[in-house]
Amino acid sequence: MKYMLIMNGTKADFDWYSSWSKEDHLAQFAFMHAFNQELQQSGKLVAAEGLGFPNEARIVTATSDGSSIISGEFPESKEFLAGFWIVEVENADEAYRLAARASAAPGNKSRGNQPIEVRQVMSGPPDVK
Repeated sequence: MKYMLIMNGTKADFDWYSSWSKEDHLAQFAFMHAFNQELQQSGKLVAAEGLGFPNEARIVTATSDGSSIISGEFPESKEFLAGFWIVEVENADEAYRLAARASAAPGNKSRGNQPIEVRQVMSGPPDVK
């Protein structure tokens, strides 16, 4: 079964992250690199990516005439996708254990344990009974 482990944050979270010391960033990068290597070597990693900061994001919406509307930076009240892993594991419990490990990544001393959302990646439509 495939699961997506999703790391979200608010604009305030990204601003806070930007204020970390170089040492805090390096510790987190080292943890994430080792975690990703372990997932890859175990054969559980399908994909993993960190995403750019919210101020770089844009929302594109198609209009009825085929043109597009591009909106600027998201408002502060919304959450942003910060990064994700797609893992292939035996069951949801295994995905939850991996999410807990990702959540335990080192961070700035004032905060830690980033919540990780876990969602099954559907390989087809759900069974309707």
